[in-house]
Amino acid sequence: MDLATSAKRLASLGHENRLELFQILVQAGPGGMTIGELQSALDRPASTVAFHLRELVAADLVTQEKEGRMVRCRANYMALNEVLQFVKHNCCGGTTLPVFVAK
Repeated sequence: MDLATSAKRLASLGHENRLELFQILVQAGPGGMTIGELQSALDRPASTVAFHLRELVAADLVTQEKEGRMVRCRANYMALNEVLQFVKHNCCGGTTLPVFVAK
């Protein structure tokens, strides 16, 4: 994965509403959720949910599929794994990851 794609994906997750929306879709599993279900889960207007979904779809973090009159949204787990791998690539110069303990 290249730097530009990773930056776009991370930037799209850098908004509180989009991160929450994406987290809900990740938790929903491979079956995903319809836009109506997302709207209910987030308790936000349909226009707000649609606005943030467009950004996640453009970053290839969410896929959408038309089911009759509904649209089903699914987290793109492969894209999520790619961006996480990109961030962790050559982590800590090959040493063991540090463990941080909250005090």
